[in-house]
Parts: sequence; structure tokens; C-alpha cells
Amino acid sequence: MRVAVIGGGPGGLYFAALAKQLSPHWEITVWERNAPDDTFGFGVVFSDETLDGIAQADRETYEAMSAEFARWTDIDIRYRDRTLTSGGHGFAALGRRHLLRILQARCAALAVDVRYRTQAPPAAELAAEYDLVVACDGVRSATRAAYADTFGPDLDERAGRYMWLGTDKVFEAFTFIVDEQDFGTLQVHAYPYDGTRSTFIVEMAEDTWRRAGFAEFAGQDHPPGTSDVDSIRRCEELLAGHLDGHRLIPNNSKWLRFTTVRNRTWRHGNVVLLGDAAHTAHFSIGSGTKLAMEDALALAACLHEHPDVPTALAAYEEERKPVVESTQRAAQASLEWFENIGRYTGQEPHQFAFNLLTRSRRVTYDNLRDRDAGFTEAVNSASCDPASPDVPPMFRPYRLGGLLLRNRVVVPPTALDTAREGVPGDFDLVHLSTQALGGSGLVLAGMTAVSADGRSGPGCPGLWTDEQEAAWRRVTDFVHGQSDTCLGIQLTHAGRRATTGDGPPIAASSLAWDERSRVPREADRADMDVLVRDFAAAARRADRAGFDVLELQYGHGHLLSGFLSPLTNLRTDAYGGDLAGRLRLPLEVLRAVRAVWPFGKALIVRISAADWAEGGLSEADAVAVARALAEAGADAIDVSTGEVVAHERPRYGRSYQTPYADLIRNATGVPTIAVGAISTYDDVNSIILAGRADLCGVGRAQLHDPLWTLHAAAAQGYQGPAAPWARSWAAGRSRPPAARTDRVPPRLELLRKLAPPVHRRWLPRAPAPAHR
Repeated sequence: MRVAVIGGGPGGLYFAALAKQLSPHWEITVWERNAPDDTFGFGVVFSDETLDGIAQADRETYEAMSAEFARWTDIDIRYRDRTLTSGGHGFAALGRRHLLRILQARCAALAVDVRYRTQAPPAAELAAEYDLVVACDGVRSATRAAYADTFGPDLDERAGRYMWLGTDKVFEAFTFIVDEQDFGTLQVHAYPYDGTRSTFIVEMAEDTWRRAGFAEFAGQDHPPGTSDVDSIRRCEELLAGHLDGHRLIPNNSKWLRFTTVRNRTWRHGNVVLLGDAAHTAHFSIGSGTKLAMEDALALAACLHEHPDVPTALAAYEEERKPVVESTQRAAQASLEWFENIGRYTGQEPHQFAFNLLTRSRRVTYDNLRDRDAGFTEAVNSASCDPASPDVPPMFRPYRLGGLLLRNRVVVPPTALDTAREGVPGDFDLVHLSTQALGGSGLVLAGMTAVSADGRSGPGCPGLWTDEQEAAWRRVTDFVHGQSDTCLGIQLTHAGRRATTGDGPPIAASSLAWDERSRVPREADRADMDVLVRDFAAAARRADRAGFDVLELQYGHGHLLSGFLSPLTNLRTDAYGGDLAGRLRLPLEVLRAVRAVWPFGKALIVRISAADWAEGGLSEADAVAVARALAEAGADAIDVSTGEVVAHERPRYGRSYQTPYADLIRNATGVPTIAVGAISTYDDVNSIILAGRADLCGVGRAQLHDPLWTLHAAAAQGYQGPAAPWARSWAAGRSRPPAARTDRVPPRLELLRKLAPPVHRRWLPRAPAPAHR
């Protein structure tokens, strides 16, 4: 087997060493254009999980790395002249130069042919000569570019600016510095990597960077290998209070924009991508070196485990791609958090620190409490009634409009499709009463049409007749007789998504939902007048029917959503065009409803804050829509996304819609409900405590378990008034015994191991004095 490796960075060298170790008879050649002692960058960080893999795969490499590690467990957040510390995290870092020396020595010991100061031949030439070509040629990979049609690269270059620097100040922990200047906020990611130096990455938004005067310096000529000295000097001046007289150290340091690299596939024939050539993840969540070395381990293993190169490369990609994509999702959330850090700099220090630590959604409330209970208790105490600091965030009361909800959990509207002629029946009663008894603070009845032709289907309930109103009154009377849960109803007209009625449905424009749907007719002024009256009349009926909360459906491609989105509103009259025109009818409906809905109750509007399709609603549009709706009388915005056009491409994932609730809440101050794949109480606590939303809609998890909220309280040891059990169900408050749950295990250790300290700082020993 003849293997060519393009690039002698950590990923390429580690792969070569592992492959040669597993198959000593293989001929492995590495091309590296730089000299062996040339290196760019400073320190690299590894997780315990990655280190365990390295220890298992190649003990010699692991032991050589361990001898050089700086280790610590703390994260410091410097914000508003305070430093808050969270412990128990676990870090290991070493200088990139040290790492390369270790891997170079390992390759030399294994007789890998590493050709320094040598440009690799083109990938096509190598592919013809070698059995396998491993392209580790970085974020600007020439190999990836040569086979772009196959690899399908997606290069997402962000607008913010960052510069990678070092400093001779040795930080004791991973340190996030958030420095608010008159020109904007800049942040620093700093961490030690040996006894003399730390990595120091300066980052800021593009407009902040320009107002700070850096654009002038960046416009000067900085040839390869040189650094932007003027910018570095300016950074030293701005951050002098954090450097304590120490200097910033350049190494080919210039202002950069981060590029997230994704590829449709990582293999082309016998050519395969590894490390930054295949993928990147923002530096705020971890090291690209870590990912590259994990790639190397997986590729070497797959080549050893499978009978031929094509099968091995397919297995490598199948194994690694989901891992990388998961990391990239977390990195994207982290990247966007720092891009929009100005949203959060109004938060008090403890909430800000918690928000920062949980920004990627990988670290959560429970996770932080396990790592450092003292830190989490301090955040809790700072954010709630000092008399009840132990109450989990999800069980803190919240005032919504004129109502006081006993907790922050919402059961979102569910389309049951069991109504007859719009009349809800026994199934609606059972569903809503069970959900109300399940402990949530608010339960919403789903997708109720304001007119017969506004139903999404024949099983859709309505609220346009006396019979329907009486049926809903039966539901609310029963629920209110059993529970103090607030009960709400969502009103809608399905628009082009309607499937009932004799004629074509009305819509903002004559665009069918998909090729199987009826083509709607464009609503005229008379249609809009009727619509406004229908919503107002349904709101009156909802009040008489005993509902506490009213939600208007302005999302998911329904009629009023169709007016808001530029993808579905192609009108040329006053109700189309710019956002003000597209908002005109939704605001007319809201004002008419607000005029008849009691102020002692609550009025919510649900929107789709993103269309997940090119040319759709922008983030700025979503903020403007929410602000306009609040000014017209909405007490809160229920922030969903999508279902506006059939060709949408959502980025599904855990809590994937929460960033939009976060955006609107922190850009406008309008209360929000976060929805979308929120399924654990840990995520609810994290979202609420970080200030990303005021309430959380938990949908499918509560269909799976209608007592989800009560079970969440039991799991957290909470037995207060925010999670009351119905008297008849009180015996179920504790988890019933199961097999072996009553077993008490014996002690089988002579001496117990001491728990590791929560807080560990990097405090390198001073070098011993030289003997004379």
C-alpha cells in the first residue's frame, strides 16, 4: 500500500504515524511545504475524550504530549469590572510547536518519509501514482478546489474580524474577556499553553472593528509571514488593563474572517479530505487540531478494519461526518452568540456569564450544576427571589399580560383534527384536561379557525358558531374546575393551506402551497374586511368560552403569515411591497382583536421568524415584525419558524428555533416563547436562566408524557406550588419501585478516591535557578 499525505500539520503527521504503526509495511510519504521548525499559531486545546482516544491509539504520542500539557479546570469571565469563575470543566493545552515536534519525532521513529520544504505534486498526479491520497492541506485546500464538483464545498465566511496572537502573560484559566468600549464591544479568548505563554485571540464585529480604526491598519500591505504591527499595538493599548504590563506576541498575525468549511462528501476516488480541508469549527468551542487528530485516528482505523480503500473511505466518512456535524452545530451557535454579543451586554454579570457558558447548547444548567454547584447557585440567587434560590428556573412564576403563570412551561397548540363541523369533542376535552393536569403553566388549544373556509382540514376546530362556543365552554369549565392552569386558544385562517370550502381559498397572492394544492385567489379589500371582523368575533367568543389566553396564528404559511413573508406576498397595492405594507393587514387584525379582548387576560401572536428559504424574512424583518406587533397590543411573541413555503430547508436540531426567540427578546425587550425540539427540563432551565426566552413551549415531549412537567419537578426534587399534583393523582408523585431499585450496594473499595477539586488553576512552577 502506497499512501501520499498532503500537508505535515498535526492531522497529517498523526495519521501517518498511526497508519505506519498499524501497517509497518506501508509506504507513507508526507509532503510539507514549510520547514520542520516553522509553525503558525500558538496553543491548542484538547478535551479529555480526545486525549483518551490518543492514549488508547498511541501511548508514546500521548505520554510525550502529557509531559508538555498545561492543565486547569476553571473558566473566568471578565465582564463589567468583575471576574466570575466556573469550575469543573477540564482543559489540557500545549504549544502547537511542541505538538508538531512530538509528531515529527514519532514519524521519524516509525520511518515515515516526511519531505519538508517541499510542495506536494497536484492531487491528480498523486492519485495516479499512489493507492491513497490524504489531503490535509487546510482551510484553503487546493485539493478540495481541484475536485470541487465532487466534494461540493460550502464556504461560509463570516463578517466579524479576529486576530490570533500570543502573550507572555500566563493566564491561570480559560479566560473570556468582554471589553465594552465607546466604539463597541470586543472580546478575547485567552488560555495558557505552557509556563511562559498564553493564546490570545481578539475578536469583534465588523462595524466595531471599523469604528475602532483597525480598517486603516488592515489596508496596509502585510506580506505573507508578517504581522499587522499597528493593529497589535492598538490592541495592547485597548486591553492594557487585562495584560498587566505584558506584551502581545505576533506570529503571522493579521485580521481574518472565520470561514466555516462544509463539504457534501469528503472523498473522490482514492482521494480523501482530512481536518480543515474537510471541515472547520469556530475557535470559540474548541480546536481544529483536535478535530483533525480525531479524523486521523478514525481514518487509520477504517483503513485497517476494511478490505479495500473505497470501503474504508466510505466507512471513515460515515463514522466521522455525524460527529463533525454535531460539533459544527454547536460551534455555529457559539459563533453566532459572539457575533451578536451586543444583545447580551445589558445583562447583569451572573446571567451574562451563564449565557456565555451555555451559548453552544452543549453545556446546560444541569451540566454546570454538576461541574460547579457553587457557581450555579450564585447565578440562581442573582436571578430570582433571594428567599427561594433553590427553585429551578422553569418553576418560577411569570406575569403574562394580566395573568400570573405559575411556571414557565407552555403546552403549544397541537392540531388534533378530531372536530366535526368545527365542533370540538371528547378527544379535545381529554387532551386539554390531561395536559392542564400535567403541571404546565399554560396550555394552548390548537389551530382554531375563525371561519368555515379558513380551516386547514375537515377535522380542524372552529369558533364561528354558538355550538362551537358552547363546546369550548365545556372544555374550559372542566379544566378550570380541576386546575389553576391557564388555558388558551389559537385563532387562525389557514389561507392557501386551507382545504375546506367550495371555492378557492384566499391568500395574500395567487400562489399555491405546492403542486398538489389549489391555487388561491388574491384577497381583495372586501375579503380583508370580512377577515378582520371574523377574527374579532372569534376573539369575543373565546372570551365568553372562558379562555384565559388568546394566540393569533401569524406563522406557518397561514393567511396572515402569507402577508408577512416576501416569498408569499407579491402584491403591488398598499398591502404588499415593503415590510410596512406587508404588516398592514396583520396589524389591522391585531388591533381589532385587541379592542375586544380583555386586558386582564393575555394576547400572544405566533410568527415564523425565518422562512428557511432564500429571499425570505430576514432577522431584521423578524425583529421589526415583533416590535410592531407589541406596539399594536401583543403581550408576547410565540417565536416559531418555517412552514411558510414548501421548498423550505430548515436546520433541524435540538432547540433549533430558540435563537430566534433569543434574537427578538434581546433586540426588542418583547417577551417571547421559545419553541422547537425543546424536550428536556435541563434545556428549559438553561433557556430561561440565560435570558433567551421568557417561556418555553414543550410540544412532542408532552405528547409522549402528558405529565412531563410534574415528572420534571420530581426529577429535580421540587415540590412547590408551581408544580401541583391533582389530589387524585398524588400517590404518583414519587417514582414507583422497579426491579433492584431497593438494593443497597455494598462497599467493595478499601479506600475511596477523593473527588477531584472543582477549581484548578494553571500555576506553572517557576524555573529552577541556574547553577554557577
